[in-house]
Amino acid sequence: MAARLLGMRIVTRIGGALTSALICEVEVYGGADDPASHAFGGVRVRNRSMFASAGTLYVYRSYGIHWCANVVTGPRGQGEAVLLRGGLPERGVEAMVARRGREDHLCNGPGKLTKALGIDGSHDGLSLSGGEEVWLEKSGLGEVKWTATPRVGITKAVRRPWRLLATGVGYRSPRGMNRPH
Repeated sequence: MAARLLGMRIVTRIGGALTSALICEVEVYGGADDPASHAFGGVRVRNRSMFASAGTLYVYRSYGIHWCANVVTGPRGQGEAVLLRGGLPERGVEAMVARRGREDHLCNGPGKLTKALGIDGSHDGLSLSGGEEVWLEKSGLGEVKWTATPRVGITKAVRRPWRLLATGVGYRSPRGMNRPH
């Protein structure tokens, strides 16, 4: 499912602004048997929506600072999700710049992506199919080529090659400018 999210478009209509980004980087979290996953240890208040049906948005606060958005991918009760790590800004770039307070590096990290799109904790638990504030759509790119690397920013199960980066769609690594080239 993670590979199928690459090249999809995440769209928001928040505060009167329509914004979208092409999903170019994701990271898999495998549920109760993945010690790096929020699902490890079972259902809690913080991760409840991670155990919802596939297609649910799971939003959490990272380090008490950044909102991070995940797409629930497993069946109800499994706690499987894919973190949206980065994207290529498309629509509403002006609104993204206003939200981020800068013109570069708008969506090249999970916290940057959610801030640019206006996603926060109030969106946790929303359905991503046909939503009014946050939804996914096909971009028309078809199957996107990708590279797998170990996950980053975690301390457990770090060697799993569950971070996927799209190639050939104008996206550079998180240290890049994150705009078409």
